[in-house]
Amino acid sequence: MNLSINKILVMSLAAIAVGMTVWAVWKAGHDDAQESDLVSGNGRIEATEIDIATKFAGRVVEVYVREGDFVEAGQVVAQMQSDVLEAQLREALAQLQEAMQAVASAEAQTAVRESNVAAAQAVVIQRESELDNAKRRLARTRALVSKGSSTQQKLDDDEAAERTAEAALKAANAQVTASQAAVKAAKAQVTGAGSRVEAVQASVVRVEADLADSQLRAPRDGRVQYRVAEPGEVIGAGGTVLNMVDLSDVYMTFFLPETVVGRVALDSEARIVLDALPGYVIPARVSYVSSVAQFTPKTVETEVERQKLMFRVKARIEPALLEKHTKQVKTGLPGVAWLKLESQTEWPQKLTVMVPE
Repeated sequence: MNLSINKILVMSLAAIAVGMTVWAVWKAGHDDAQESDLVSGNGRIEATEIDIATKFAGRVVEVYVREGDFVEAGQVVAQMQSDVLEAQLREALAQLQEAMQAVASAEAQTAVRESNVAAAQAVVIQRESELDNAKRRLARTRALVSKGSSTQQKLDDDEAAERTAEAALKAANAQVTASQAAVKAAKAQVTGAGSRVEAVQASVVRVEADLADSQLRAPRDGRVQYRVAEPGEVIGAGGTVLNMVDLSDVYMTFFLPETVVGRVALDSEARIVLDALPGYVIPARVSYVSSVAQFTPKTVETEVERQKLMFRVKARIEPALLEKHTKQVKTGLPGVAWLKLESQTEWPQKLTVMVPE
């Protein structure tokens, strides 16, 4: 009886051992298959760098931030000397006031000329009435002279009066024409004065823009990396005062061989493990794959040389994650970026996302 029990136990243990061996072989093969779908590359954490530079040559008056300070988009970080620009602005404002007064004067002159036209037109009406009376009087005198009831002198006087009235009407019409021409000239002066106002206003806007540019502002949220210029220094147009990094655009740059990079898809998942934080796995996505090989001869002749082709790849960390850990983000840290060559492949346990709280 004891012999049978021992035999059963031995057979059971043997079956378990065989099963565990099969499972171990399968697991090892499965893990190897998964590992073969992963590829890695060494790289460093980088971020978009921005030079904050002056638009015009001048003296640096003040730098308001230090290296390592966090800045917000639009924050004034430095001030350039602006005395000359302020003087130019005052001059432009004075010219603008003068130009606006010239417009008001030209408009007043236009009103005077238009009133002169109205007065001249009233004189025309008066002269037309006088001419009409002179013609009627002349017609009556001629009738009386033909009947012998009036003298020749009276007829001559009435004819002279008619010619005088006609001349006066022509003069009045000429005065209307002259007055209308004066109105046009006055309106032209208004237009010219208005154009002068617009030109001076443009000058004011330009100087104000230059004054605004004398205050150097951070174009994005980020961290000051270097102070390139100090207060009192004179720098040329385009001279850099500060260098900052945009902490919302952080990525790791690494290199992969040609035999692998062809299987890497843009926006595919990636994992970053930093040497300084080996216990954390940072999620990222492929944002760039170079179209030109590097570290290789210009002409590739053999298959061995083709295997030397290396392409630059960027794995970008999600901005939402960076925003939560802005103060911990540092550029230049070395590490390893991991990629999946097959989208259906599961990440191994060691590359499960683990980020600082």
